[in-house]
Amino acid sequence: MLRPLVATPSAVPGSKPFGYMPFTPGPGVGGHCLPIDPSFLSWKVERTVGVPFRFVELANDVNNHMPDYAVRRLMEALNTRRKTINGSQVLLLGLAYKPNTSDARESPSTRVAELLLGLGAEVRAADPHVAGDIRADARLIQVDATPEEIAVADAVVLLTGHAVFDYEAILEHASYVLDCRNRLAGANVDLL
Repeated sequence: MLRPLVATPSAVPGSKPFGYMPFTPGPGVGGHCLPIDPSFLSWKVERTVGVPFRFVELANDVNNHMPDYAVRRLMEALNTRRKTINGSQVLLLGLAYKPNTSDARESPSTRVAELLLGLGAEVRAADPHVAGDIRADARLIQVDATPEEIAVADAVVLLTGHAVFDYEAILEHASYVLDCRNRLAGANVDLL
């Protein structure tokens, strides 16, 4: 007799008591290792074995285009709200590539800012951990993530999940949030 397949507690994602790490998409990868080391690995495999390491190349391609995808999602959301990206005020939350650090090396936030500025958006950025010299462009204005800054923005984009951000204030004051770090939920929030 066949028995129905029943999910055991360890087969349900997130319920395994050990060895489980959930991954959610973000706006890209940064730092001094992740954007570079896989490319070196792929090059080394092709040089040693003579065949391309296509899996790594595909992963790099996806990671490299995540900032473009985040900006495209933001454009679609603004269009749905009858706003254009050109002339919209966008508040970026987080310039570091990693939460609760000041490390902005190769941060996808820089690319997101550059793309938005290139499309004519007025871009402001808040990151209490990153000093003012991260600017992708002189037009990028660094501010504090105050309720006033959040409220005046046409869109808020959470790029780095710093613990110091007031997530309740973001939900309360933002008219629209593109959450690239899966930290928020609400009627005015879209997840990347």
